[in-house]
Amino acid sequence: MIDNSWCRRRLVPAATVQSVDEGLALAAAMMAAGLDVVEITFRTSVAADAIRKIAAEFPDMAVGAGTVLDTEQLDAAIDAGASFAVSPGLNPDVVLYAQRCDFLLMPGVITAGEIDHAIRLGCRKLKFFPAEVSGGTQLLSALAGPFAHTGVTFLPTGGITPDIAPAYLGLPFVAAVGGSWMVNADLIATAQWGQITRLCRNAVALAADC
Repeated sequence: MIDNSWCRRRLVPAATVQSVDEGLALAAAMMAAGLDVVEITFRTSVAADAIRKIAAEFPDMAVGAGTVLDTEQLDAAIDAGASFAVSPGLNPDVVLYAQRCDFLLMPGVITAGEIDHAIRLGCRKLKFFPAEVSGGTQLLSALAGPFAHTGVTFLPTGGITPDIAPAYLGLPFVAAVGGSWMVNADLIATAQWGQITRLCRNAVALAADC
């Protein structure tokens, strides 16, 4: 059954980890801040193992898989216990496979044609990527208008910072925002878990105010 826990905080931090231990330490730092949703990207070979261990050791955390490009990665994410998956683009084969698995996959869209195609494939939760360089809230608002009656909602991702996140979260068709400012690679690589907890706590407060 599709799990909607990915949007309960209206934040989806996207993190890339280099080891399972790094993933577990990251999850602990986030949970200490009350941020119980994370997207582990499939940009390293340890992604599936990290998802599996985080899901097992932090059962209250919604652990998603990011940068899912094909059905093999989607299988790995599902087998690892992921709650959801996110793709940077719209691949019909991956979308239809996820639907057959009754698993939430949010494909990436950035044009009216891609949104229309995704809706025709049965998707109602879409990643808007890359958000900022493509036109930000102005473009998203223009694109969302013709499709609002379908019930489609968006996860804007790409270039989003704490300063501009509230503008996205203020849009009625935005379910959550994706970002890495609170879990960026440099902080993870240097094991600055206290700083990550602080940034995650600030992010939770920011989203709660929107």
